[in-house]
Amino acid sequence: MRVLFAGSPAAAVPSLRELIAGPHEVIAVVTREDAPLGRKRVLTQTPVADAADAAGVPVIKANRLAAVQDELRGLGAELGVVVAYGGLIREPVLSAPRHGWINLHFSLLPRWRGAAPVQRAIIAGDAETGAAVFQLVPELDAGPVFASERVAVGRVQTAGHLLESLAESGARLLAGVVDGIAAGTAVAVGQTGEVTLAPKLTLEDGRLDWTQPAARIDARRRGVTPEPGATTTLDGERFKILDAVIAHGAPPLAPGRVAQRGRSVVVGTGDDPLELLTVQPAGRRAMPAGDWWRGRPADAPTELV
Repeated sequence: MRVLFAGSPAAAVPSLRELIAGPHEVIAVVTREDAPLGRKRVLTQTPVADAADAAGVPVIKANRLAAVQDELRGLGAELGVVVAYGGLIREPVLSAPRHGWINLHFSLLPRWRGAAPVQRAIIAGDAETGAAVFQLVPELDAGPVFASERVAVGRVQTAGHLLESLAESGARLLAGVVDGIAAGTAVAVGQTGEVTLAPKLTLEDGRLDWTQPAARIDARRRGVTPEPGATTTLDGERFKILDAVIAHGAPPLAPGRVAQRGRSVVVGTGDDPLELLTVQPAGRRAMPAGDWWRGRPADAPTELV
């Protein structure tokens, strides 16, 4: 088949590469426009654009598909495939390919429909999540599902690590569905079960509440890592918690109180303390928590809020 691919971040690259390596023709890639990144705000194209350029596939850059709808409809695609493009696909683009569009989504639909399914699953403490390939319909992530896979959520897994793993396994799942559609054997089944939503994360989603139990705090930290990052406040300034583990059975501390216990730097929660491993004080680089603790003035504040 002639396949049109839409995607933008690194999580979409394995799917693009899997399709390019397969028996179908990826006729073009649609991705978001170049954006300024980093402290120097260097204009940078998306990881999907980089992968398409490397493979010699034509790239169309657009933040809204409506802006390039005539160009897309003129490509003669038989199937559209979208993986984390970052924008809605509406009519007339939605029905332009003969087989419509399919979407690889990183959750077990209908749980966690929306932009941040992996992050929300971890924050909620889900024991498992997965990926689903479904037929795109006008309603958000509501189409019938062709195939899905279940994976356990690791107890120390961050959203970044889990998404990287799902991107690889999901690419193979997606390629199998594309093959099935081409062969006329693919069957999609309507979604059943409770619908939950996974809106895009904000900076406020990364703020830690030290009065909560350690397991809930750590789940939030892992769910917002690497973006937007887990944060708290120390002496009125933003303080990032990059890595930590629950100190099961350690003597309790008041919520938010930081102390040194042996070689470990721990902070109090609603139950077990959390051992800080890697932190980033405001205006400084990331560093081991022990280095931060030893380098601070003796009378410096020790309360995270």
